[in-house]
Amino acid sequence: MSTMRTLTMAQAISESIAQEMTRDANVFVMGEDIAGYGGIFGATAGLLEKFGPDRVMDTPISESAFIGAATGAAAAGLRPVVELMFVDFFGVCMDQIYNHMAKNTYMSGGALKLPVVLTTAIGGGYGDAAQHSQCLYATFAHMPGIKVVVPSNAYDAKGLMAQAVRDDNPVIFMYHKGIMGLPWMAYLEGSTNAVPEESYVIPFGVAKVVQEGTDVTIVTISQMVQKARLAAVLLAERGVSAEVIDLRTLVPLDRAAILASVKKTGRLLIADEDYLGFGMSGEISAIVAENLDTLVLKAPVMRLAVPNIPIPYSRPLEEFAIPQIKGIVEAVEKMMHTSVAPAVVKVQAQVA
Repeated sequence: MSTMRTLTMAQAISESIAQEMTRDANVFVMGEDIAGYGGIFGATAGLLEKFGPDRVMDTPISESAFIGAATGAAAAGLRPVVELMFVDFFGVCMDQIYNHMAKNTYMSGGALKLPVVLTTAIGGGYGDAAQHSQCLYATFAHMPGIKVVVPSNAYDAKGLMAQAVRDDNPVIFMYHKGIMGLPWMAYLEGSTNAVPEESYVIPFGVAKVVQEGTDVTIVTISQMVQKARLAAVLLAERGVSAEVIDLRTLVPLDRAAILASVKKTGRLLIADEDYLGFGMSGEISAIVAENLDTLVLKAPVMRLAVPNIPIPYSRPLEEFAIPQIKGIVEAVEKMMHTSVAPAVVKVQAQVA
């Protein structure tokens, strides 16, 4: 019988990596402060003590060097888990990520397998300012060759990490610092949940219905799942039944789950902590628009995301920029009092 424990997301990720390192001697971990310190967000805590410095290695502050080294190690038959401390730092190593890690399997005609798991912290909410608070998962989802995994809770994080390590393709595994369950950082409780002791995998490209509903679909990912779940509780008190969809991965994306839910509810809100412009919310809106022959919308699609500004340092401005529970509730209530007819009339008038 499975032994269930309540784990934080940080604990679940670390446990999953440890189990994969035990299962496969080719798995190793490298990055800044991931050994003795256990990662600044706890994702590699305890690994050095279990596996030693040959398999759990601190690196210099040279992201281009150690991500390039991870890509080379993968090409040679190893399975590296390499941590980029904050996703915001991708700029200093993007050549290694996109021109090598993401493309070299294709460039080699499939001769090279590159099973690299690139882990990185995302998200704001803690006054970390513009260079430490972004999500940017849509940036990586836009680039062919990388699978993009963004869990919202400990159970999913463990299973998705195991799947990531076993995948023969590059995977970027993005964890929101605000749901890691760290004692020194306030976090939304829904991310800490029951996790089996044994290893298990969750396949990529399978979204999860966090809460079933009939009036509106809220599609989201990462910490915003927890905000949407709490917003759904408030909406239920006001007589609105919201269905919350946790995408779990952006690449591959579970388009069928999105369309099935919108077909049921007739309304769609995309809640996103990434940027509004050219992002996840636009992609999902386009998927719905391309399938209107099979859908009947009761209201125009709404998008709630970060405006196209740097994340502010000021706490009130940061809270304004990043979608909150109250904003989700207000957006849904607006949708419940809006029909598609005015939007259609407006478009027709503009064309005329």
